[in-house]
Amino acid sequence: MLIEERLRNLVADERRFVEVRSADGGIATTHSYREVLAVARSLTEQLSLIQERPRVGVVMGNTVAFVATDLALLLSGAVEVPVPVAFSADQAQSLLEETLICLVDDVGAEQLKAWGDRVLPAGCRVVHVDYPALADCARPAGPDSWPATSPWDDEAAICKIVHTSGTTSRPKGVLIRGAGVDALVRSMNRVMPAGAYRRYLSLVPFSLLVEQVAALYLVIRDAGSTVLLPPGEALVGTSSSAAAAVTRFIAVTEPTGLVVTPGLAGQLAVLADRAAAEGRDPVRALFGRPQAPVIACGGAPVDPATLDRLDSHGIAVHEGYGLSENSSAVCWNVPGDRRNGTVGRPLDHVEVSLGSDGELLVRSTSLFAGYTRTDPSSCVVDDDGWLHTGDLAVIEDTGHIRIVGRKKNVIVTAAGRNVAPEWVEAQYATLPFVHATAVVGDGLESLHAVFLITDGIDPGQALARIAAFGAERLSVVERAAVAYVLPATEDLYREFFTVTGRPRRDLVRDALLAGRFPGVRLDDGTRREPLADAHPRS
Repeated sequence: MLIEERLRNLVADERRFVEVRSADGGIATTHSYREVLAVARSLTEQLSLIQERPRVGVVMGNTVAFVATDLALLLSGAVEVPVPVAFSADQAQSLLEETLICLVDDVGAEQLKAWGDRVLPAGCRVVHVDYPALADCARPAGPDSWPATSPWDDEAAICKIVHTSGTTSRPKGVLIRGAGVDALVRSMNRVMPAGAYRRYLSLVPFSLLVEQVAALYLVIRDAGSTVLLPPGEALVGTSSSAAAAVTRFIAVTEPTGLVVTPGLAGQLAVLADRAAAEGRDPVRALFGRPQAPVIACGGAPVDPATLDRLDSHGIAVHEGYGLSENSSAVCWNVPGDRRNGTVGRPLDHVEVSLGSDGELLVRSTSLFAGYTRTDPSSCVVDDDGWLHTGDLAVIEDTGHIRIVGRKKNVIVTAAGRNVAPEWVEAQYATLPFVHATAVVGDGLESLHAVFLITDGIDPGQALARIAAFGAERLSVVERAAVAYVLPATEDLYREFFTVTGRPRRDLVRDALLAGRFPGVRLDDGTRREPLADAHPRS
């Protein structure tokens, strides 16, 4: 495994690996490769990870304790089960149900207490990873601190179980192979510019596999530093206001690389426009350095107009596409080969094809090994090894891929018109006061859309701007006919959107059917009972 090879050369390295920022933007603590790997080694010994290779739950924030824990589990051959601290108790229980050990930091200990004992299976041991105490007593790791042979030489060996949403409130676990993660990292290594992750700013939860790859494994490739937000700072995707709040840390940390969500990309475009209007250099104003970092973006569609605005300021955002079933990335707009409106070409360990209905099919050496449970949203791997992603795509002559919608999300209105809700949502998301939006419409005469809007914006004005935007930018079939304007509260965001910002459309539709929120018709402004024109779903 490439990461094992790199870490064996870094066990005595005093270069900074993890840097934690304080609330005022200054540096709170720093941790060297030598120190973090010594703590990781200590954990493997204390928990007998190498001998037993247990299934281990990890409930932690974006902390140095998570970094050491992740490396300890990866190098020992144990199976890591990272659980988002933003999960509900039922969601956490569904991932932790077969774990033998649950590792927590201060954040995780508090969350575990809030969830209650029922989230853990009988006999599961809870261990608090006290990083400072471990660092004080840990003896230095050496190149022979872990077995000479990799536990991931077995192509089928599972290294992680990561969550992915399904059609129920209980997420299913995706079985990730160590050999699959290695194939992905090696492929990214071949296309990533040297030094791109020399200084990486982590803004999204470590519980996401893509962030483990970006913030840890690609940083290790460059022997770089991972910069963490202050303890208690909301991460992007866990709070409706986080995208705007974290921007104050970007310039002071001067990153060379970061991963952003579509919402944060939009926030960067607003800030870049503002800096240019004030006569300041947008790149230096946003990133504190003369050169923009390598910015990757994914999780949901990004409006090409937003990317074009950033381009005009010398800020390139490299949109990509991935899914947990492929150990994250499938394709990416790499530096030097970028085409806005697409998610790039396949990475070199990946093959792609299109099904007869336009479904994107993927075959690669990083495919998953199955699920902990299945439901109707599960992806299928056919007899020829092709993963049926459920996403609809177009492959351009250049090999760049455009994702045009989700096969199972395609809305068929009562009038028989088909609409891809992801594209419609991406358009409405460009409105500056819209934090998040979800579009539903199966069996309805027209589309209904829920909008979570910024605090302080008048709902009536918001409705007027939404109506005007739809009339100008969208066809009659695509625009929302009934809108539900709601405050962007943390509770609503967590209920109706995933950590990566994807709408939970079934939950949205159920809430509207239950009459939880009043709607307004945008063509005449009349109040409308939620989903009053609903037809039963077949």
